[in-house]
Amino acid sequence: MEMAPKTKRPAGEPCCEPVVYPDVDRERAASLATVAKALGDPIRLQLIDVLRKHAGKVCVCELVPLFDISQPTLSHHLKKLRDAGLVDSERQGLWAYYYVIPGALDDFAGWLGKEEND
Repeated sequence: MEMAPKTKRPAGEPCCEPVVYPDVDRERAASLATVAKALGDPIRLQLIDVLRKHAGKVCVCELVPLFDISQPTLSHHLKKLRDAGLVDSERQGLWAYYYVIPGALDDFAGWLGKEEND
């Protein structure tokens, strides 16, 4: 290996070429980041877990006793999950019933499970 004396590179010239490039374009990266941010809170992650395991729609009144937080705080977390496109709800009288949107986690899960050589 030849050794060359250290020289200053011209302004704007890159120091080296990238070894790898992202496979995820910016639009998809933004979408994946929205899901990751929504799941980045332990309460929200637990909410998704409960909703996924339930065989239907879950009344918010059933969710409140599961967490040591107030109903308005729980509603805030559910709103964040709705905004991320992970859950939806239906109103029946005074109560809202929540459920995980089928397939909402598929893209995120697929990206997480992607092999390096895919």
